[in-house]
Amino acid sequence: MALRDDRPTPEPSPDPILGGVKVIYIGGLGRSGSTLLDLMLGQIPGFFSSGEIRDLWQRGLRENRLCGCGLPFRDCPFWTEVGREAFGGWERVDVREALSLSGAVDRHGLVPLILAPRVNPGFGRKLARYSGILSRLYRAIHEVGGTRVIVDSSKTPSTAYLLKRVDGVDLRAVHLIRDSRGVAYSWTREVVRPDVVGRTEYMRRFGPARVGFRWVTRNLLMEGLPRAGIPTVRVSYESLVDRPRQELQRVLAVSGEDVGASDLDFIADHSVHLRPNHTVMGNPLRMHRGTLRLFLDDEWKSSMSGPRRALVTALTWPLLRRYGYGVERRTPPGQQRR
Repeated sequence: MALRDDRPTPEPSPDPILGGVKVIYIGGLGRSGSTLLDLMLGQIPGFFSSGEIRDLWQRGLRENRLCGCGLPFRDCPFWTEVGREAFGGWERVDVREALSLSGAVDRHGLVPLILAPRVNPGFGRKLARYSGILSRLYRAIHEVGGTRVIVDSSKTPSTAYLLKRVDGVDLRAVHLIRDSRGVAYSWTREVVRPDVVGRTEYMRRFGPARVGFRWVTRNLLMEGLPRAGIPTVRVSYESLVDRPRQELQRVLAVSGEDVGASDLDFIADHSVHLRPNHTVMGNPLRMHRGTLRLFLDDEWKSSMSGPRRALVTALTWPLLRRYGYGVERRTPPGQQRR
């Protein structure tokens, strides 16, 4: 385990839930509504919205960014207790080693080895070590939060394949998609990160060609999850915003959770009510409290240049058609659908 000293750390106790800790993993490409879906699921009793757990080592422990509750990660009582439950305290975790292990096994090009680690014994040993760390982490979140379901919106497909191999995790997945033109346009926007204290930091930006390539590769990897034995449902950002209650019910069906109609009362007519959360990383939306109006962000239809739109369409066209997206004509400014 990635611990700083040789003091014994108690092994995790058997999980009281038959089949392990249930995790709903939201995967796909960023800027597709993953934080929104994460937060919405987190409003359901017994569900815990965790944000992007994959970034906990860097963004949480190393950079001490703000938790969704508004406190720095290391000052958050919830995450402090998780660290104590999992490892005897975060001070006992060797962050450098955790990051090294994550980088060594959690990559898209290594998915074949994740599925068949015996092919490379050295990789298999690293995978086993990192899986052990994650097992402790997810179990501790479950115990401290008293939750039935952990929602993880880390998005990276390789992480989903990795979690399939983590002892004590009962994995379900949401393949979240969005029109590639909308995703590409969103990645060009300049967005300030509200979880960084003391300086102004912007979310990363990528050009349309790179986004188009990433959109295709990530979606294809997500399509492979059912063949790997992971129950998966495909949800589109556009449908989630237009029909939030129905789309959540589809996610709940694959989760196997029995949720009453009243548990979705936080959804109103074109809005949702969001309680405070303890998310690690994600869209700035995770810092929102109270009522959030839902509207389709389709600014790209009027603001994305013709050449960029054509490039992204050409790069992603086969999957766009498969997912039901058509050729969109440019909408004059001021006429975006809301």
